[in-house]
Amino acid sequence: MSSITSAELNYLVFRYLHESGFTHSAFSLGYEAGINKCPIDGNMVPPGALITFVQKGLQYVEMEANLSNSDTDVDDDFSFLQPLDLITKDVHQLRQMIREKKRNLQKEKDKESDREHELERGRVREKERLERQERQEKQERQERQERQERQERQERQERQEKEKEREKEKEREKDKDRLEKDKEREKQHDDQIDTEMTTDQEDIVAVKHDENGVSGGPEPMDISTSSTFQACEIPSSDVTILEGHTSEVCACAWSPAGSLLASGSGDSTARIWTIADGTCRSSVQNGPSNVLVLKHVKGRTNEKSKDVTTLDWNGDGTLLATGSYDGQARIWSTNGELRSTLSKHKGPIFSLKWNRKGDYLLTGSCDKTAIVWDVKTEEWKQQFEFHAGPTLDVDWRNNVSFATSSTDNMIYVCKIGENRPIKTFSGHQGEVNCVKWDPTGQLLASCSDDITAKIWSMKQEKYLHDLREHAKEIYTIRWSPTGPVHHLIQQ
Repeated sequence: MSSITSAELNYLVFRYLHESGFTHSAFSLGYEAGINKCPIDGNMVPPGALITFVQKGLQYVEMEANLSNSDTDVDDDFSFLQPLDLITKDVHQLRQMIREKKRNLQKEKDKESDREHELERGRVREKERLERQERQEKQERQERQERQERQERQERQERQEKEKEREKEKEREKDKDRLEKDKEREKQHDDQIDTEMTTDQEDIVAVKHDENGVSGGPEPMDISTSSTFQACEIPSSDVTILEGHTSEVCACAWSPAGSLLASGSGDSTARIWTIADGTCRSSVQNGPSNVLVLKHVKGRTNEKSKDVTTLDWNGDGTLLATGSYDGQARIWSTNGELRSTLSKHKGPIFSLKWNRKGDYLLTGSCDKTAIVWDVKTEEWKQQFEFHAGPTLDVDWRNNVSFATSSTDNMIYVCKIGENRPIKTFSGHQGEVNCVKWDPTGQLLASCSDDITAKIWSMKQEKYLHDLREHAKEIYTIRWSPTGPVHHLIQQ
């Protein structure tokens, strides 16, 4: 490669001075160097030629200094060297400077990498801490919610227990009142009680056969009678005691087909007792040979939500229906087999009755409704929602119509297929505890907490008779099924 001559260099310096505005310096150099005698054509030299020449030389030196031992590995970044370093130092010194700066730069990169790693580890630790905190908070929320739910369940159970206890207390008060009345009757066994009932002949005409009703019923009879009752003591040898229930017995009923007695208790069971003719106290045993236990709850038998509150045999005595505090009606065979469980009521069942044909079962509940069940299909046929309070009692008039009573003081006569009552009886001033049709299906007896019993006729709105001999609430009432007149028994 040829070298630049002094004349060429002088001309480049002259052009630089002239282009940079150093006119006097350019004149002096041109005069002393004889630029005007130089063979160089100034038109061929571009402006800034000296600067370009020097810059390329510096770049060459910088590249030479950045070459490694292999002379092939050149750093892409030549920013380690300053122009003054390139001018004042040789290649060896420049290479030492570059190595030193690279080491420092690598240290900085390592430190920066360590900082990045530390920051990343910090972010990971923070993320883990937040996740742990979130899991802990979630667990605490779940625990609080579970505690709240347990507390609410406990409060509900306590309220239910208190409600049941109030119901039991009310029943105990009623039982106490009945016992007091019995004692009063025993003390006054020499007194005679005369009851006289007179009915209008229009109300005891022959009963027309209902298109879906009962045929062949007894002829209507006068309901006016005067009877004398005298208390008597039954010898203990003539008393049979049936033991086995572990809580109060709420209901009992004789089978119409044989010597079977059904009982329902607060111990969540019903029992079917076989009472042989001539049974005496000493011969009654509580073994499997003479009693069937119908359990309404598996396992323990003291669960109060399964209290057996009512029961009834069908007409031929082959099936027993029970109602319980859990709102379910159950149908059992005489051998203790559970045939059906009928569930739709939303409250305890207080009363249930079979119709005479035995194809329908009627239930009345605390949920203010009465339901007619089709026994064959085990489905509810119709629900009657007329009362404003719990339905206390129900009684069939015939195979398709019936009466219901309630705490709302009202009595409704309903019919399957009808959406409204076919008859409404209002006149009681307290809860109507019991209703019962006479054998003709034309007269309805009712008793109430208002200390009265009333006789109603399907032919008029107002009651026929208002019986006011009792001194306290009347809880149950029954017609005599036989006799020259209809005797009415009240308790």
